[in-house]
Amino acid sequence: QVQLVESGGGLVQAGGSLRLSCAASGSIFSINAMGWYRQAPGKQRELVAAITSGGRNYADSVKGRFTISRDNAKNTVYLQMNSLKLEDTAVYYCNADISISQYREPMDYWGKGTLVTVSS
Repeated sequence: QVQLVESGGGLVQAGGSLRLSCAASGSIFSINAMGWYRQAPGKQRELVAAITSGGRNYADSVKGRFTISRDNAKNTVYLQMNSLKLEDTAVYYCNADISISQYREPMDYWGKGTLVTVSS
């Protein structure tokens, strides 16, 4: 069984910074893409940033402010969030495309989410 556990959310003032972490554990053969999504109240879940062996991509709304990185040895993905804005308030979810065996197709896994609240 595979688990994704996020940490690092909390309350921060506008203009401040937070760093989110997400560690994958369990029966992992390989991890392909890892990323972060967010869902604000009353809105759909949206991609924030993703990282693969081929590179990184970001939502336009966070480009230049957020940085995604990954520690393959620890099966962990990070999201450094700087210059936070009120509109960044949301539950942030970790996502990973994981294979549990060389004989199985990769599957999507999700964490339970961590709340980021940006105050004025």
